[in-house]
Amino acid sequence: MPKGFNGAPGFGGMNMNNLMKQAQKMQQQMQEMQAELETLTVETTAGGGAVRVVVNGKKQIETLAINPEVVDPEDVEMLEDLIKGAINEALRRIEEQNQQKMSALTGGMGLPGGLF
Repeated sequence: MPKGFNGAPGFGGMNMNNLMKQAQKMQQQMQEMQAELETLTVETTAGGGAVRVVVNGKKQIETLAINPEVVDPEDVEMLEDLIKGAINEALRRIEEQNQQKMSALTGGMGLPGGLF
């Protein structure tokens, strides 16, 4: 019968102390990664630059700039669509960067990037 945690059978020879050290190291790396992710920013545009959005790593809008030339009181719906498109693209890009960085951290462990 295989020995595991502190000699208990069934855990493939893992040492509880080593496992705890690895968990603490992983927790520290995750905290460092989260702090780094919060400093990221992504800028996107829509409508050929008519709408510009900057989103930070906390998925908060830092900047929303609208070119006055595209403000048409007769076509508010088009402007709304440009704003939504720019915001959604910025959020998609920041999420993509978050996933890439988290995957780099958890890649060797077989954990999904979105787990933490």
